[in-house]
Amino acid sequence: MRQLFYVIGPSGSGKDSLMSAARAALAGQGLLFAHRYITRDTLDEAENFIRLDPAEFAIRQQFGLFWLSWQSHQLSYAVGKEVLAWLCADIPVVVNGSREALPKVKQLCAQDNVICTPVWIHCDAEILAQRLALRGRENAQQIQERLQRAAQFSPPEAALVINNSGKLSDALAQWMPYLHRAIRHVD
Repeated sequence: MRQLFYVIGPSGSGKDSLMSAARAALAGQGLLFAHRYITRDTLDEAENFIRLDPAEFAIRQQFGLFWLSWQSHQLSYAVGKEVLAWLCADIPVVVNGSREALPKVKQLCAQDNVICTPVWIHCDAEILAQRLALRGRENAQQIQERLQRAAQFSPPEAALVINNSGKLSDALAQWMPYLHRAIRHVD
C-alpha cells in the first residue's frame, strides 16, 4: 500500500519535533521520513533538511530531481524524487509539507496511486506564540504575521488532527497508532 503522511500545520506547531520523536520511536521499522531541500541559511537541528543555495536549488529543479516543490516566506522548498521511488516500493513515507501545496500533493498522489493522509498539527495560539519567540528565527512583527496566518487555516477534509499544545509524548501517542497501521500493511 502506497501511503504518504503529509504533515502540515502552522510554523512553530512542533511538526519537526513530533516527526523527530516518531522517527526515533520507529527506527528500522519500515517507515521512512523524507528530508526536504530548503534555501534557508540557518540550520535547525530538529529539522530534517538539506540546505541548498538558490542556484543549486534551481538547477536541481531544472533537471527534474524534485517530486514536489513550493515557495513560502521567500524560501524554496522541495522533496526529492526518491520519495516517489520509496512509495512505489510500498514503503510508507512521512513528509513535512506546506498547507498551500496540499492540493498539488493530492494531485501527485492520485496520479501515482498513493494514499495521501494529511496530518494536521494543531497548537493553541498562546503556545504557538511562545514557541515562535523561543526559536528566535523571527522578530516580533514576523511572529505576529505568522500567528495571523495560522488563524486563517483550518484542518483539511479527512485530515488526521494531532493536538501538540501540550507534551510532545501526548502528541506522539495520538499519531503512533496510524503509523503502526501503515507499517503493518507493508509486512
